[in-house]
Amino acid sequence: MLNKRQIPFFNYPALFKSQESELLAAVRDVLSRGAYILQQDLREFEHSLAKYLNVKHAFGLADGTNAIILALRAAGVGAGDEVIVPSHTFVASVYPIKSLGATPVLVECADDHLVDPAAVESAVTKRTKAILPVHLNGRTCNMAAIEKLAGRRGLAIVEDAAQALGSKFMGRFAGTFGLAGTFSFYPAKSLGCFGDGGALVTNDDKVAERIELWRDHGRNKEGVVVDWGTNCRLDNLQAAVLNVKLRSLDAAIARRREIAREYERRLRPIRDLMLPPGPDAGGEHFDTFQNYEMQANRRDELRAYLEQHGVRTLLQWGGRAVHQFEALGFDVSLPKTELMTSRFVMLPMNTSLADNDITYVCDLIEQFYSRG
Repeated sequence: MLNKRQIPFFNYPALFKSQESELLAAVRDVLSRGAYILQQDLREFEHSLAKYLNVKHAFGLADGTNAIILALRAAGVGAGDEVIVPSHTFVASVYPIKSLGATPVLVECADDHLVDPAAVESAVTKRTKAILPVHLNGRTCNMAAIEKLAGRRGLAIVEDAAQALGSKFMGRFAGTFGLAGTFSFYPAKSLGCFGDGGALVTNDDKVAERIELWRDHGRNKEGVVVDWGTNCRLDNLQAAVLNVKLRSLDAAIARRREIAREYERRLRPIRDLMLPPGPDAGGEHFDTFQNYEMQANRRDELRAYLEQHGVRTLLQWGGRAVHQFEALGFDVSLPKTELMTSRFVMLPMNTSLADNDITYVCDLIEQFYSRG
């Protein structure tokens, strides 16, 4: 019998403690200067993020949702247009389409839980304006297929890379394939701040000019309003926090991949589980494991067993794809996505986990399925 442990799904206090002195120094510095909005810390973060991703422009924004709204607006999406997006995502990927008066067209996911390029192609109509691939769980979509389709049909690509900062496909970072890429710095992300935060990156100079204006009420550098805009700037205080955390992002990704490697080693032999591709699967992907989302037979029983023994798990978005929220009014059947959402479960995955925590989780899962 295993000695009971308490393993939260995410441990915010532990993550803060790991960088407490650096983070408090950064916050104290901002407060002592009274530097809150559009200050040097934000510019430094934007420069560092652009350099990290090897893109020309990066803009700190209030959150990932606003980043998608501005990216789609820059792509010319508006009333009467359609935008193709997977249903296996958070509603924050889809609301921006509706907010611009366009129609979200929800499609199936593939076996790796990301959007199925074949489903995207089948959904294209004369009204399709853009494709919004969502890079989930620290894995980049098959952008070769999506780029090929978009180029052939004259469609814009706006990437939702909220869960995929640092992940790559064929050597290129998620968020750098399309007209613009968007990111979230929600506290639980691999790069998370102390509240809401987001970013938009692009290699398009005209898009960059528009985002600079639109995030700050349409004002130019002289303070003159030259276009309709909104207020969705990243707070300088959050930028300072992100500056500290960005320096250790690669180390955090390496640790997540170590944890995923151990999950892979211990759990792959269990026939009742369908694991995500492992970190050493090779091929075109470099995955960062923002989440460890697997499929499990008797999922709810497994979750209850783990909970009973102190291990917290999570059903992403409450275990529903976007089209399964009746209040949103989607009339679409996506049987593969619906089957997957009935089996999805996320195991603890963050850098505060110790090796013996992972051993404990795996031991419990082995025990559960060995009982029959």
